[in-house]
Amino acid sequence: MMGFGMFGGMFLFWIVLLVLVVILALVLFQTKKEKRTPDPQSAREILGKRYASGEINREQYLSMLKDIQ
Repeated sequence: MMGFGMFGGMFLFWIVLLVLVVILALVLFQTKKEKRTPDPQSAREILGKRYASGEINREQYLSMLKDIQ
């Protein structure tokens, strides 16, 4: 009977340890996921947004577009 009691205690210990490891992994994964930065924009995308917003005119846009190609 004592052997079964000790086995049950060890089994419970390993289950609790496994659950804690899984929880820790999930917390770390979630934290890492939130810290991701968005993909950087290409020069062409930035230039297009500046032209669309009226920050630069057509001539400037075409000149800069030629420079980055």
